[in-house]
Amino acid sequence: MTFRVPLQVRSYELDALGHVNHAVYHQYGEVARVAGFQAAGCDWDGLVAQRLSPVLLSTTVNFRRELRANEHVEASCEAKFGSGKSFHLDTVITKADGTISADITCVLGLMDLDARKLVADPRSALEAVGFDAEALSPGA
Repeated sequence: MTFRVPLQVRSYELDALGHVNHAVYHQYGEVARVAGFQAAGCDWDGLVAQRLSPVLLSTTVNFRRELRANEHVEASCEAKFGSGKSFHLDTVITKADGTISADITCVLGLMDLDARKLVADPRSALEAVGFDAEALSPGA
């Protein structure tokens, strides 16, 4: 089962048309990513001590169905690691009735804050500070 965090649409997140402003979807994705990292056991203090930090390289939102004030949604967080310096943390915003409101694709890297370069194997570096990638994988 994919990791999910519940959210409720707040009135100040709406645009002039009465639905969630496009930029707020990025915030929902960030909430899911941070909560996902915590749920996967990532030790933020351990990352900082090693002078490492996740960095967002790109993000794309596909809008599918509008959200309105007071709706309850869930934001998922799914990790996908390959062999390179970047990895994906993807989010699906799902309405209470199961309808997908948006999907967000994010590409991240893990930056060495002293060298100002991405580390070669972000999964291993994250796992060294307690991150369990399987906790954010489908079927976990």
